[in-house]
Amino acid sequence: MQRVVHAANRAITRSRRLVVRRLHTLGGARSASPARVAHLGYHRGVILTRRHVLIGAAAAIPAGALALGRESGGSAPAAKPAERVVRAARDVAIVVAAQATVDGAGVKLHRAIGARLPMLDPFLLLDEFQSDDPDDYAAGFPDHPHRGFETVTYMIHGAMEHRDSVGNRGRLGPGSAQWMTAGHGIVHSEMPKQERGLMWGFQLWVNLPARDKMIRPRYQDIPPERVPEVALDRARVRVVAGSAFDVRGPVDGIDVDPLFIDVALERGGTVTHPLPAGHNAFAFVTDGAARIGASGREVRRGELAVLAPTAPLQGDFVAAAASDGARIIVAAGRPLGEPVARRGPFVMNTNEEIRRAFEDYRTGRLTDGA
Repeated sequence: MQRVVHAANRAITRSRRLVVRRLHTLGGARSASPARVAHLGYHRGVILTRRHVLIGAAAAIPAGALALGRESGGSAPAAKPAERVVRAARDVAIVVAAQATVDGAGVKLHRAIGARLPMLDPFLLLDEFQSDDPDDYAAGFPDHPHRGFETVTYMIHGAMEHRDSVGNRGRLGPGSAQWMTAGHGIVHSEMPKQERGLMWGFQLWVNLPARDKMIRPRYQDIPPERVPEVALDRARVRVVAGSAFDVRGPVDGIDVDPLFIDVALERGGTVTHPLPAGHNAFAFVTDGAARIGASGREVRRGELAVLAPTAPLQGDFVAAAASDGARIIVAAGRPLGEPVARRGPFVMNTNEEIRRAFEDYRTGRLTDGA
């Protein structure tokens, strides 16, 4: 048995070295001494503790040999406290480059979800609009309808004004967010409130479950001062939805239990955050480049990384600035697993429901009861 313990110790030592090397590749070597990972092993996504190695080794020892050890007067070792459970980092499944397109009344933007990547349940679309040329954004998004899903608008620079068919009106400035639940139907507009300068923001579409597609519309308008910001070592995180780093974002009451955070990394900065088990997740690099996931894959500006699930473990989002810093939008949501029928501004479960949505819009019934 003593030989087994020595073998386990050697295995753990080798695993510690792998942890240190892996953290070096993710830019975390400054905080990752062998002492900090002395009780852990990591190799190819498998988390080991010394107890796991001993159990595995003991399984290969005949029961008689163990009994002989007990009969020979050897005392059982004292019970140790349970060791900390550590999650594996989610790795990058695929990387998709955002595709240039035009939407609204001629707004130039880049589409990361909804083009090359058709959807990532429950996320239907992700657009980025970024330009300091007014010709690229001035026409805006005049009145248009929605039914059956939610839109999330998040601004970094510039200002937009939204108005809708039920009398809501608001201004989105730098750092603000809006989570609109279209439900059974709404007609709204999103128009620039500036004539020059940088306009930079994002719109994310989030699906609604079938039972909620015809609920009453609602808005959650979030001014920048209501979005909590967490300062970390060489990193800053704004939390729009979900919980991260001991704070909770202001968005609530969303069926898919979303996480939406804006991560800014300085040179040499790293960040690690647990993602909810079973949620689909992505990381969209909006500036610079970052090494993401267990393998430290480099993802550059304008690229979206789909994070692979780690079931049954609850995986972490791990990123490190690749060079001079990075900015990343990270989102996660519980997949609905329902049929999706979509056309233009409507997202339902069947083609018949899509046909009815167009008919309701044509006859003025889309917003009845809104």
